[in-house]
Amino acid sequence: MPITKSAKQALKVSLKRRAMNDRNKKAVKESVKAVEKNPKATDSKQTLSKAFSALDKAVKRGVMKKNTASRKKSQLAKKVG
Repeated sequence: MPITKSAKQALKVSLKRRAMNDRNKKAVKESVKAVEKNPKATDSKQTLSKAFSALDKAVKRGVMKKNTASRKKSQLAKKVG
């Protein structure tokens, strides 16, 4: 457990950031899985768009590196066709 006041504050911030990062990662995983689950569905373009958006937001927020997101977007686009 943190002892000093600044260490206590740092722990609070760290926990908040971790929660935000976990939420963002979960949003990415869910949207990617939705596309992978049924890539030939009629609404696949819409789910692909949501997945791209989630990946871009994750990059913007620093949860994921740019090239990782780019690679995932490319793979998803191939699957949807």
